[in-house]
Amino acid sequence: MNRPYNILFLSTGNSVRSIFGEALATTLSHGRFIGYSAGSKPLGFVHPLAIKLIKEWGYPLAVLRSKSWEEYGKEGAPHMDFIVTLCDSAAGEQCPYWPGHPSTAHWGFQDLSELGLSEQEQLDAFRKLELGLRNRIDLLIDLPIHQLDHLQIKEALHSIHKNCSSI
Repeated sequence: MNRPYNILFLSTGNSVRSIFGEALATTLSHGRFIGYSAGSKPLGFVHPLAIKLIKEWGYPLAVLRSKSWEEYGKEGAPHMDFIVTLCDSAAGEQCPYWPGHPSTAHWGFQDLSELGLSEQEQLDAFRKLELGLRNRIDLLIDLPIHQLDHLQIKEALHSIHKNCSSI
């Protein structure tokens, strides 16, 4: 495959978890993956602490925005090779039709915005989320995707989450 792999991270609000997935996949893969993010019920803003962390990673803040997953089901949208849900509610919702039948997985992470944490506790929780996503994305980047069939890729995506959850 000559082009980068496109990966769409989904959450409900598209304010933290999926935004992190977008930024980490793009920055960690050095061009091998292009991360995208969306939400089933986007909040319309990116959480300020998420912006603070993402800035540290060198991801261009100008491209960050909270958006609906409907954007990626429309004609002319980028073709997705992978779709990963990051919250249980988004995983259980009826998703739009994804052209090309991308490989899908669920890597569930708790919604940090609903915990009522202080700013420092929130920052600590966001860093823990970053580490969890970073570990999974690093494993995805290391996969010999071009040598795997669709079923093997799907199994690998599920295995990545299972193996990281037990750490």
